[in-house]
Amino acid sequence: MNVTATAPTAPKTHIPEDLNQLPDGGKGFELVDGELKERQVSKESGRIGLRLGHFLIVFCDAHGGWVYGSDLGFRCFTDDPRRVRKADMAYVSFAKMPVEAYEDEGFCTTVPDLVAEVISPNDLAANLEEKREEWLAAGVKIVWIVDPATRTVRVHRADGGYAFLRETDTLTADDVLPGFACPVADLFRLPGTPA
Repeated sequence: MNVTATAPTAPKTHIPEDLNQLPDGGKGFELVDGELKERQVSKESGRIGLRLGHFLIVFCDAHGGWVYGSDLGFRCFTDDPRRVRKADMAYVSFAKMPVEAYEDEGFCTTVPDLVAEVISPNDLAANLEEKREEWLAAGVKIVWIVDPATRTVRVHRADGGYAFLRETDTLTADDVLPGFACPVADLFRLPGTPA
């Protein structure tokens, strides 16, 4: 019997347009190094990301700026123009994207001023740290890492600044969102419970 060995086939390298060909337009997927990466979002991380987005939308309705949720893909990485990342929440100032210049361009190519990543139980620490570094290297000024398990927020700044906030602290971003303030405890509060 003659058995012929076959070389393993290399995995397909994807491009951003491949995301749009997926069911639901690639909802729930990112593109990193040519590979589709499924985002693992838990019920709690999804709720908290939306809650944080709500607080920012209310603030931006009064003060200006754009707030985006977890479905928007950002294609703003100069070291890899094919990379598409999604944040649980992102803020882009009117200075970077004026209302008059706004148009729906599919993936957003504007670097957000601020992003938030909400940790899910299936998130690997190394992957989360890699993503945080990618955001900062792209030019994001502040990255919030929100941890529902410990009810804390880690604040990473492009200038190297860092803060660790607990439930008794207040989340701010004066250099990006002057006047915005949200008690950390409010991010994790369940519906129907007193503030």
